[in-house]
Parts: sequence; structure tokens; C-alpha cells
Amino acid sequence: MTDRDFESTQESPRQRAIRTYGEARGRATDTLGQAPLLALAGGIAAGALIAALLPRSEAETRLVRPTARRVKDSARAAFVAARDTGSQRLDELGISRAKGEETIRNLLDGLTDAARVSAKAAAEAARNQG
Repeated sequence: MTDRDFESTQESPRQRAIRTYGEARGRATDTLGQAPLLALAGGIAAGALIAALLPRSEAETRLVRPTARRVKDSARAAFVAARDTGSQRLDELGISRAKGEETIRNLLDGLTDAARVSAKAAAEAARNQG
């Protein structure tokens, strides 16, 4: 039994909770300082998990529904605006789906041709060596 184990057995539950909270807070502060986006992502994931595990009451559903609907509508509007703006900008630059497909097809044809020529050169070099 370590000194810490001995100390924790003599602490009241309140004292242990306060100590544990302080230690967790210190670790969280260190984590936030070193990787704030990672900590944010972890917090969001933990919150989503907790929210998914808790049952929703009828009152909560009734109260949350209008807000959830507004958030969903706002997210949909933001997505549509981003998609339309992106499409418009690509059109302005002369980049279209057909042009993209053509570019990819040309790239694949070029890669295939380069591989074929390389294989032929390697086979000829091997024949000339032997």
C-alpha cells in the first residue's frame, strides 16, 4: 500500500472528490495547452456519447424540438450556401465535372502509357544484358 493509498482511505468522500477534481483539472489544463483542438474534439465526442446514452423525456423533446429544428435548418442553409458558392466559383474558373473527368482520364492514360514504355525498356535492357 502506497502513501497515496493510505491517504485516500483516510479522506472523506468529499475530500477525495475535491482532490480528484483538482487532479483532473490540472491534467485537462495541461492537455488544453498542448493540443487545444484535440481536447475540443474529445469534449465534443464525450458530450455526444453522453447525450446519446441518456434517455430523452417528453418535456425535453417538446422543449428541444424547436431549437433542434432551427439548428437543422441553419445547418442545411449553410451547406446549400457553401455548395452553391463553391459551384459558382468553380464555374468562374472554368472547372466543371466533365472537365475534371477528362483531366483524370488523361492522367490515367498518361500513367498507363508511362508504365507500358517503362516495362518495355526494362525488358529490352534485360535482354541486352543476357
